[in-house]
Amino acid sequence: MKGIQDPRLVPIAEKVLAGERVSFEEGLVLYQTQDLPTLMRLANWVRERKHGHKTYFVHSIRVSQTNICYVGCTFCAFQRRFGEEGAWDWDVEEVVAWIKARYQPGLKEIHLTAGHHPKRPFQYYLDLVRALKENFPEAQVKAWTAAEIHHFSKIARLPYREVLQALKEAGLDAMPGGGAEIFAERVRKRIARAKVSAEGWLEVHRTAHALGLPTNATMLYGHIETLEERLDHMERLRRLQDETGGFMSFIPLAFQPDGNPLARELGKKGFTTGVDDLKNLAVARIYLDNFPHIKGYWATLTPELAQVSLDWGVTDIDGTLIEERIVHMAGSPTPKGLTKGELARIILRAGRIPVERDALYREVRVWDAVEA
Repeated sequence: MKGIQDPRLVPIAEKVLAGERVSFEEGLVLYQTQDLPTLMRLANWVRERKHGHKTYFVHSIRVSQTNICYVGCTFCAFQRRFGEEGAWDWDVEEVVAWIKARYQPGLKEIHLTAGHHPKRPFQYYLDLVRALKENFPEAQVKAWTAAEIHHFSKIARLPYREVLQALKEAGLDAMPGGGAEIFAERVRKRIARAKVSAEGWLEVHRTAHALGLPTNATMLYGHIETLEERLDHMERLRRLQDETGGFMSFIPLAFQPDGNPLARELGKKGFTTGVDDLKNLAVARIYLDNFPHIKGYWATLTPELAQVSLDWGVTDIDGTLIEERIVHMAGSPTPKGLTKGELARIILRAGRIPVERDALYREVRVWDAVEA
């Protein structure tokens, strides 16, 4: 690769182009370098080696059956207590009715994440999955983070495996990747003290993979974590993926600075910079060599930056969402949803090929310019 300005990147580029794995120390160099053109080219080379110009999106709806939560994560603007203004808590029938009111033909994914409700029994969640499969048989149910599975395990007094097996038998198709935040204990104690531990999060996903449930993985960045802690997070994910092969995509989630105690404590009013967002995605694409996809989540990046990210290692921009709530309650300025045509146009205008997928990354169809 010609034109490398940072000499530290020369041996790393040689390894990447040879298909070899970069080390932790080399990953830090990727984070620290100011040679952004080379970083971009390396990440793009990996993405094109894996998927060419194909870029994926899914026709999905985001559902949160409640924002009642006892965990108290300091970065969260979504959670509410019983009786607090803005709280909601839906029965199964109300969830189905909410989706029916927003239903769009061709829906492929129902994505469920919500608060840790202290009073709902585990049976409620089994009934909810069954109701979704019965009422929307054409859609796959991708539901509940590892943090929520840990919560279900506590209220049901069952091990992770039995909780996940019961959900799978009820119709669960896949799991999202939320609740990971940052695995480093120093950070976790400050921003998510009452949430599942890093080891617990990883064990839930290990168990899900053993049961044939594919999952995603996330990382919340842009708050109090160091670059070393970001990379440590990726290292633990890379090791688990070596072991199980069950992760579909990695989604870095930028910290949203509105309406949460952590932002007030830090005096943080600004969003992450576009450079930090793009660098984070590129490092992830190079470092997580065993992950099929790196996702540029347009709801936090903005559609415009998500479009740029397709040259920085990203092969998925998520989906239509229809009515996303969690990041928008924390101040995300993006739309709450985009149409399939809008997503396809974002991808086409970046010179890539839009591929509509399902929740399991099976291709539904390739969009052309006329359709978009």
